[in-house]
Amino acid sequence: MTTLGVQMMMLKDRVAEEGMFRVLERIKHLGYESVEVSQIPMNDTNTKDLERGASELDLRVGALSVALKKTATATGDALDTDFGKVVSDCRRLGVSFVRIGMMPFDAMASKEACEAWGRECEEAGQRLAAEGITLCYHNHHVDLAQFDGERIFDIVRRLAPTVRFEVDLHWVQRGGMNPLDMLKEYSGVCKLIHVKDYRVVPLPAENMALLDDKTPEAHAEFMRRFALLPQFAEVGAGNMNWPELLPAALDAGAEHFFVEQDELYGRDPFDCLADSREYLRSIGY
Repeated sequence: MTTLGVQMMMLKDRVAEEGMFRVLERIKHLGYESVEVSQIPMNDTNTKDLERGASELDLRVGALSVALKKTATATGDALDTDFGKVVSDCRRLGVSFVRIGMMPFDAMASKEACEAWGRECEEAGQRLAAEGITLCYHNHHVDLAQFDGERIFDIVRRLAPTVRFEVDLHWVQRGGMNPLDMLKEYSGVCKLIHVKDYRVVPLPAENMALLDDKTPEAHAEFMRRFALLPQFAEVGAGNMNWPELLPAALDAGAEHFFVEQDELYGRDPFDCLADSREYLRSIGY
């Protein structure tokens, strides 16, 4: 049965301040059923609290985040250096999925680099599959870029058939593809879904003063602010068609829905999660 959960990247600061178990209690109180752990240390204290959350709160750990390789920017667990620990954590927490949140920037720079990275993903995916764990890859808008008419996401799919996908519907929309089309094309391999809305806010009136300043610098600043009008949003507070998207995601084989909002624009993360949960409840979830 598909769970409705929280991508805990939103709550990493609260985990650091309040402790993992207290945060899990609040997530459960809001009516969520599972979590995906990202950008939070998988140390023994947090792992014990996740175990406790599963046993005392009936809150599943749906997925853990990993990097393919340890780098200066990939500070969490990596499959090249921490494979045994990742497998142990999954068994300890009853986790079936680990996910790579983003491909390295240098792998996006050319078709050859992207293909090489895809082959490395397949090797890692096969190693994890032998342990009963499924490796998933999460998209951003850049994964809709094309090399020779083939999307980056499709290059990974072609070269890493063992790997499944975490489809972030907001980033698909921002990348210029209809999310319903993505779910149809990836039916059967969409195992994790990021439920994240997309809104465009009105142009602030005070920005218009920049147009009265005829300097190139003022024009550049106006255009910079104009580019910030698209935003991440609480589910139901944007333009995504969730009454159609969520059933389509279920049909595509989704096992976990994770609510996520990359930017909160000054709001409390629990308030954002509460609003998203209330909307999802209003449409039957």
